[in-house]
Amino acid sequence: MLEKIKGTIGKYSMLRGRGETVVVGLSGGADSVALLHVLKALDIGQNLNAVYIDHGLRPAETPAEIAFCAGLCKSLDVPFMSKEIPPSPKIMSNAQDTLRDLRYEKDENIAYEQKAGRIALGHNKDDQAETVVLNFIRGSALTGLGGIPPCRGKIIRPLIEATRLEIEQYLESIGVNFITDPSNLKQTYTRNKVRLSLLPTLKAYNPNIVDTLCANAGILRDENTYMERQAIKKTMTLISRKAESKVELFLSPLQTLDKAIVRRVIRAAVSSVESLKGIGAAHIDDIITLVNNASSGASIRLPKGIRVIKGYSILTITTQQPVQINTYELDVPGEVVIKEAGLVIKASLVDTAQDTGNRQNIYLDGGMLNLPLTVRARQNGDFFYPLGFGRRKKVQDFFVDEKVPKDGRNGVPLVFSGSGLVWIAGMRGDERFKPKADTRTFVRLELLQMRT
Repeated sequence: MLEKIKGTIGKYSMLRGRGETVVVGLSGGADSVALLHVLKALDIGQNLNAVYIDHGLRPAETPAEIAFCAGLCKSLDVPFMSKEIPPSPKIMSNAQDTLRDLRYEKDENIAYEQKAGRIALGHNKDDQAETVVLNFIRGSALTGLGGIPPCRGKIIRPLIEATRLEIEQYLESIGVNFITDPSNLKQTYTRNKVRLSLLPTLKAYNPNIVDTLCANAGILRDENTYMERQAIKKTMTLISRKAESKVELFLSPLQTLDKAIVRRVIRAAVSSVESLKGIGAAHIDDIITLVNNASSGASIRLPKGIRVIKGYSILTITTQQPVQINTYELDVPGEVVIKEAGLVIKASLVDTAQDTGNRQNIYLDGGMLNLPLTVRARQNGDFFYPLGFGRRKKVQDFFVDEKVPKDGRNGVPLVFSGSGLVWIAGMRGDERFKPKADTRTFVRLELLQMRT
C-alpha cells in the first residue's frame, strides 16, 4: 500500500520537497485516517497538519468524531485543529455539492494561515468511478467525464489510485480503527445511490468497472488538457478587444474552426471576463448557431443580461445593453452631453474650415443652418446626401453599407438642422451643408468621449 501511494505521489508530482507544510483533511473516516497514516509512515519530509471541518449538520456525532481525530493526531504527533462552517439554508437545500465547495474554501483558508503548500484529501479510486458516473448522468462535458483530478492547485489526492477495499484492508493490517459516517449508507443522496446500487449492477456486466471508469477518466483528462491548451492558444489570436463588460472575437476565423475547438474558444473568451462567467454549454451552442447560421447584425440574449451580437467582422459578447439616444437641442456655440452613450457633441464658431480627415469632427456652412441644432437617434425614413457621394441615401442603407450592427444603430447620434440631416456623428456629413467658396460663417462640430 505504501509503495502504491508513493508511486501515485511521484507520478503526479504531488509533493514539492522536504520541509513543505501539508494540511490533511481529516474526518475520521477510513480514507482520511489512512491518508494521514500513509503520509506519516512514508516520512518524506513534509510537515503535516490535520484539520476536521464541522459542517454543523450532525451535532450528535460531531463531538465524538473530533475527539477521535484529536486522539489519532496525538498518537501520530501531528498538530490538529477543528474548524466550523456556519450552517445556512444554502447548505440544507443542496448539501453535498455545497458542503464540498465550502470544505475546499475552508481548506484553502487554513492552508493560507498555516503557510501550507499542499492540501491533502482522501478521495480514492471508488470515489473517482462514482464521480465519472455521476457526471455522465448529469450530462457533463469532457472536463466532467475526466472525473476528479489527482492534483488541482494546492489540492492533492494521494489515495486516488487505491480502492476503498485496499484502504480498509491497509487499516486493518496496521490495527487502526476509523469512524463510519452513517449518512454514507443512506440512499437519500444521488452519490450514495450510485455507490450502493448502480455500480454494483454495472459490475455484473464488467467486474472491473471501477478500473475501466478510472482508466477512461485518465485518458479523457489528458485529452481535455491538450484540447484546452490548443483552445487557449487559438483564443489569444481571436480576441480583438476585451473590457470589463465585454469581449470581442474576430468572426471569420471563428467560422472556419471545428465545433469542438469553437466551444472551448468561446468558453475561454467568456471566462476571461468576470461579468460573463456562468455561460453554460447550451448557451455556447446557441452562440455557435448564431456564428454559423445567422445574418450579420443578428443577436441573441442569454441569462444575466448577456447579449451576443454577430457583426460584420466581429462577434461581441457583452453585458452592455443597447443604447437609445435621447433628443437634445444643440446651441452654436455650445455642447450637449449624451450620458446614455457616454458622448459629447461640441459646436463652435471658427474662422475657417480645415480638412483634417478626422471623422470625429466636421466643418459646416453656418449660413445654411437653422439654429438651434437637434441631436437625436435615427427614425424610420431618415435620409441625407452623404458628403462626397452627392445622391440621396437612406440612413438605414448607409448603416448597412458601413456595417453598423443593428442593435448599435440607435446609439449613433444624428445632428439635424430643421428637418435636414447635417451629420451622422463620427461617420459622415451631408453634402448640402459643407462650406463653399462664399461661406462666411464656419461651424465646427466635434464628437468627444465623455470624461469619467
